[in-house]
Amino acid sequence: MISRTVAGVLANHVNFEVECIDRMYLNLYQPLLQTEGGVAHFWRHHRGYEFASSALMGPMTAAFIKSIDNFIEREGVDRVNFCKGQRKEDIAKAYLSEFEGNEGVLFVGVAQEKAKVCRTRRRRNVSTGACYAWLFQTTAYVNHYYFYCFDDDFGPFFIKFCSYFPYNGKVLINGHEYAKRQLTKRRIAFEALDNGIASCGNPEALQEICDGLDSAKIDALVRKWLRRLPHPFARGDRAAGYTYDLSILQAEFSLTQVLDRPVTGRVFFE
Repeated sequence: MISRTVAGVLANHVNFEVECIDRMYLNLYQPLLQTEGGVAHFWRHHRGYEFASSALMGPMTAAFIKSIDNFIEREGVDRVNFCKGQRKEDIAKAYLSEFEGNEGVLFVGVAQEKAKVCRTRRRRNVSTGACYAWLFQTTAYVNHYYFYCFDDDFGPFFIKFCSYFPYNGKVLINGHEYAKRQLTKRRIAFEALDNGIASCGNPEALQEICDGLDSAKIDALVRKWLRRLPHPFARGDRAAGYTYDLSILQAEFSLTQVLDRPVTGRVFFE
């Protein structure tokens, strides 16, 4: 029996191959509000208060949470309180299986998670003895709101917001789900896997779709849904430059190779 190498198997027995972004987890943050000085500038120079204090953040947080509650009621979506140890992905799949339409919010999830927050403590001026508020960064367990959505171009994804100032967030997208949506819209036949694609009627077009998923498309997705979802910052704040940026927290990439026969797969792993 002639032994076969991995290279030989992949060179001669792969019927279908596609390389794609898999899951991508993104930071959603206000770049001007990630330091104590930036937070102080927001309240004193932008909002016009004499002092910067966490007491000013309370009403803003209450208004944001109220807007989320109003959104849930107006859109008629469920609010799901996540329990410790519960798999959020399983809940999302259950809602997705019942979703009909091209776009919409599946549900809004709530979970208490650790986050970086800005608080104030009292300090005393050593010269005058007067007390004043001093901003400092710390961590706290606060509610996070997950907006599980379905997009016409990207399929299922979520945006989550921390409920405490400066309302940092996260975005999770899936490149395979993006590819499935694009194939569907182009009416190209394919066989879907739970997190991938097993075959496609036009592999060249599929690879072109995957290669075309770039930062501009991802940014456009997030901007689009930030306009639709409850937003913690008022229009005047955004006009003054207090807008969200994106950065990559974690990225996974996939190379799918489908072999011609099961026996080839066994040879490959052996």
